[in-house]
Amino acid sequence: MTPIALETYPRRRPWRRVFCLAVLLAGCVPRERATEDEKAERPARREVLAATPKAEAPVEPAASTDIDPESPGGSPEPDTADPLLTSVFSDDFQREGASPGLGADWRVTSGAWKIDAGRLCGENARNHPAWLARRLPTNAVIEFTALTESEEGDLKAEFWGDGRSSASGQSYTDATSYLTIFGGWKNRFHVLARLDEHARDRREIKLEPGAADLSGSTVVPHRVYRFRVERRDGRTLRWQVDDMDILTLRDEEPLTGPGHEHFGFNDWQVRVCFDNLRVTPLKD
Repeated sequence: MTPIALETYPRRRPWRRVFCLAVLLAGCVPRERATEDEKAERPARREVLAATPKAEAPVEPAASTDIDPESPGGSPEPDTADPLLTSVFSDDFQREGASPGLGADWRVTSGAWKIDAGRLCGENARNHPAWLARRLPTNAVIEFTALTESEEGDLKAEFWGDGRSSASGQSYTDATSYLTIFGGWKNRFHVLARLDEHARDRREIKLEPGAADLSGSTVVPHRVYRFRVERRDGRTLRWQVDDMDILTLRDEEPLTGPGHEHFGFNDWQVRVCFDNLRVTPLKD
């Protein structure tokens, strides 16, 4: 094999070596300086991140046990701190002073309730009762007198309720008690209801003006009626007015225990007055 003379190889120029090395390094070494476009883009990214809200853990609303007498009802906890009646309780609503109040024996859920001439009267209470701050036993007899000053009748009371709540809306569908309504719905019905005065299964009597039987007659304005509601067997309510049976309700799931231990007077719109309350506890 004939050796090739060195002179036949073209001489490599030093500048080409430097050029090739620079190309290789450019593909491997990261750039340390950003382009002008990237510099302009970075502040915008920071603004987007700063504008994005951070996720926060949900905060539970604080529970409140206060009741504002001027506000709608809601569903407050039943009051179990009130003393249990073990003997006869009575109130004739005779109070002293120029502006007598009901006192510690009562809890009102509206400013509509006032003492007037030795009676407890309410007008436009909108189903915000005046509750007796005493707990009823399962069995008791509740007696009182009542009158309405309107042709619309509408004498209402609550039995074995929670002692604190009132209507949360226009219709009283969220009561905690049994309700008696004498001459309700503009003097068209006597009603005995459980929890909901509009319930389809309520007991009712359709009224006729001047009917001979008190249980079927409309309520007469300014006439004083004697009411009596009793429960003796833990489940059957018997309602009488002027010693005449009006309605009876036997409840297979009776309202008893915490949340169902109070009595209250109630009213929707017309002026009504109550007096001579007497509560007699009965042995279970």
